[in-house]
Amino acid sequence: MRLRHRSGRLVHLSSGIDVHGTRDLATVVERIDAYATEVRGRIDAGPLTVSLWLPPTLAAALAVDGRLRTRLRAELDARGLEVVTLSGMPYAGGGGENPAEEPDWSDPARLEYTLDLARILVDLLPDDAVRGAVTTIGLGRRAGWDDGKKKACARILGRLSGGLAEVAWHTGRAVRVGLQPEPGGVLDATDETVEALAGVGRDRIGICLDLANLACTWEEPADALDRLAQAGLSIIQVRIAAAVEVRDPWAGADALRGYLPAGQRCPITNAEGAYLETLPAATDEFPPGPWRVRRHVPLAEAPPTPLTATTDVWRAALRHLMGGAQPGTEYLDVHAAPRDGTPPDRPAGAPAPADSIASELAYASLELANLGLTPPAQARAA
Repeated sequence: MRLRHRSGRLVHLSSGIDVHGTRDLATVVERIDAYATEVRGRIDAGPLTVSLWLPPTLAAALAVDGRLRTRLRAELDARGLEVVTLSGMPYAGGGGENPAEEPDWSDPARLEYTLDLARILVDLLPDDAVRGAVTTIGLGRRAGWDDGKKKACARILGRLSGGLAEVAWHTGRAVRVGLQPEPGGVLDATDETVEALAGVGRDRIGICLDLANLACTWEEPADALDRLAQAGLSIIQVRIAAAVEVRDPWAGADALRGYLPAGQRCPITNAEGAYLETLPAATDEFPPGPWRVRRHVPLAEAPPTPLTATTDVWRAALRHLMGGAQPGTEYLDVHAAPRDGTPPDRPAGAPAPADSIASELAYASLELANLGLTPPAQARAA
């Protein structure tokens, strides 16, 4: 949905459509149709903004076939949906793969996929939009990131900047790429992110900031955002999200076991810099608490006691981003299901995905209205 900042600048609030497991355009259209039917019945806010994930094989086909892109755009238009961002975070079908086995930014496959998405996006953008964004992983996993990977990544990011410039030259529309910091990644806390991106072209490459990930760095949101800005790194997209917090891990371990999905990677951090990949690893080592767990909590819900959510972090970040003379980002996102194809980020018995998406959108739009952003019906492109 479209919102307007007090400056007059347009801000898009999008929600992700879960199309994991799809292999062709017909299946993607079926998912889009189901989303539009179910969510539109719960939210009436003019055009709904969606963030799509497309598998690499389909992205490659769409990037070279203008007729396929035209069909996808027509299907979105017919349902009152608009796209200003595409997600390139999962790979290989998005079916819950191990992140360590997916191509990182030292692998040309990641470059090819991202540029395919940029070529698709320029044809999906609303008629009054001059630019959009593709979100992607934060370079790769920190474990195993050696000098060879670092040098290969630098070369590939240079090619990415050149490829995005070429897209803009041919189409007259710009696409920027947002790299997402996350616990255990090459891009993690702010200082590590700034250092790793020291040589990256700032005009076309910036940051996609998940506020649950930011909470897991234990940094003050305003300070982290200011340091990114001082380094010249644009916040291209922000995902409004809360992580799980447990102040007393000894007392909350059983609640965590019941709340977190078994067998999935849910990184755990503490304020002293501890990092554990999974809950079993954390309960074996038991670093000092409190802990924060990189697992999304619905914005309007609380996890079971004694667990809490890092709601204060995302609210503080939004106040800082939207409280100035200009918005700190033009793309905000909520997502009721994780991008890796696993079951939705909610305990058993919680609402169905359409209810969850509608609830997240409604809750986030109310928070943004409280920060002075115009209701969607009044927003127009600046």
